[in-house]
Amino acid sequence: MDQRMVRDYLERIGAPMPGAADLDTLRELHERHLYAVPFENIYTRMGTPVELDEDVYVDKIVRLRRGGGCYELNGAFGALLRALGYRVTLLAAAPFKPDGEPMFALDHLVLRVDLDSPWMLDVGFGQGYVFPLRMDTDEPQVDPAGEFRVVEAPYGDVDVLFDGAPKYRVEAHPRRWCDFQPSWDWHHASPESFWNTMDLCSLKTPTGRVTLHGNRLITTDRGTTTERTLDEPELVEVYRTTFGIDLDRPPSAFRRVPEALGAH
Repeated sequence: MDQRMVRDYLERIGAPMPGAADLDTLRELHERHLYAVPFENIYTRMGTPVELDEDVYVDKIVRLRRGGGCYELNGAFGALLRALGYRVTLLAAAPFKPDGEPMFALDHLVLRVDLDSPWMLDVGFGQGYVFPLRMDTDEPQVDPAGEFRVVEAPYGDVDVLFDGAPKYRVEAHPRRWCDFQPSWDWHHASPESFWNTMDLCSLKTPTGRVTLHGNRLITTDRGTTTERTLDEPELVEVYRTTFGIDLDRPPSAFRRVPEALGAH
């Protein structure tokens, strides 16, 4: 990532150019990213394949001013952090199912950044932490989103707990981009994947979260949740005014299959 793209990325999330690659800056960048870049599946619902590539994600988020899923958001954010001088590692994670068992390990992607301690970052998961989590302690970590703990799991992995409930299991060893390809393909193609079943767009706010789930607008503000069903013009307006995404109809109404975004 060149310096112009770094500046544009920082402008996208409303962050100044950092003076140092330290923890305070890391916390600020993580928070700003959550509030600026939505978690959304627009291209999948439109039938637009996206290449599994950091440069593609960065272009999508910065130049096209879109969001994405965990691979895209954390992948692009990791590229920005490396360009700013941080040591970043890709880690595979498995969200827990309602029955208490984790899903397959490559279902989710998180980042590890090594400073004085190892820190876990995730700007691509609902009900996530606002600030990075220390990975070398199982003590409670109080966050604006709630209380988190990082506890030991089998085979050297760790579990992330949110208000006492397991959210996902994170592998200890580093991963490469190619390791995530089968999961990426499955989420885009399988009718069993939540990513491929309903239009979804969600953004963290300083006091809660705003989400489009199909044609339902769900807003959580200071612990109070409201829900409203929208017609098509209202959906398009919410995409534009709330998420900064210009569409002339909801994503699933496109149903087109052009060339892959970022394909060579």
